[in-house]
Amino acid sequence: MNLAPKYCSTSVQQDKYSSPTVKLSLSRTLVGKPVSTKIAYFSSRGPSSIAPAILKPDIAAPDVNILAATTPMDGGFSFYSGTSMAAPHVSAVVVVIKSLHPNWSPAAIKSAIITTAWQTDPSGEPIFAEGSPRKLADPFDYGGGLINPNRARNPGLVYDMGTDDCIHYLCAMGYNSSSISQLVDNSTVCPNPQPSILDVNLPSITIPNLRNATSLGRTVTNVGPTNSVYRLLIEPPLGVIIAVKPDTLVFNSTTKKVSFDVSVSTTHRVNAGYYFGSLTWTDGVHIVRSPISVRTQIIPSFADD
Repeated sequence: MNLAPKYCSTSVQQDKYSSPTVKLSLSRTLVGKPVSTKIAYFSSRGPSSIAPAILKPDIAAPDVNILAATTPMDGGFSFYSGTSMAAPHVSAVVVVIKSLHPNWSPAAIKSAIITTAWQTDPSGEPIFAEGSPRKLADPFDYGGGLINPNRARNPGLVYDMGTDDCIHYLCAMGYNSSSISQLVDNSTVCPNPQPSILDVNLPSITIPNLRNATSLGRTVTNVGPTNSVYRLLIEPPLGVIIAVKPDTLVFNSTTKKVSFDVSVSTTHRVNAGYYFGSLTWTDGVHIVRSPISVRTQIIPSFADD
């Protein structure tokens, strides 16, 4: 068999699916108008109706007109769209991260993917959300953003969770100790007072009902250079005041994890709605970005001041 030209494209034809033939032809360069990155109209949107204090969706990935393998009856290959097309993209990224970091937990891998995502397309253009009206995408459209496989391999910091964190989440959601004990196959008693769902160690912050000042906590684990110093960058949601202590995180050979507290309040008096921002830790190399979504819930007063 003669070797194909250096640059070639292939097309496959099958005769009754048993005698495939291959046709080789020279490649062609097609130049056209760039297509902007959009969140498809059929993509799932937040906020979560089950757990409003947890940001959904988590991430956005390619899922429109994806060339997928099918059964021979369907021609072998077809173009499909839907979340079932995005899932293999994310799964492949997870496999790569797990191969590089075999000891990472699912929560650490999820954190790496969310905190390193793009909020623009790879060329720097804005991401729009399809619908009526068309608008710029926000965390309820794409979660952390558009998945960035290269950056997710080396996130710098991760928001990790273990079994105890999951149990605290179930307690915060109102499940009783008996049900949780059956689930984890171990005697479990929920803490008293009941833990806050806002303290679940997620790589995002979502407050679905902010009336009075509130606080929450997070813990980050250093998975980058041993001696690292991370400083804080905050993009507060409109009309929301965010304070973080400490505002510098120092890691060394003995300090692998550092916790910080986040205080959130609002200047809104009568406006109610969701507003978006971000909390980012950076050491000058790694950018660890957590999306923030806050819904202010202010009861207007009709009394004269």
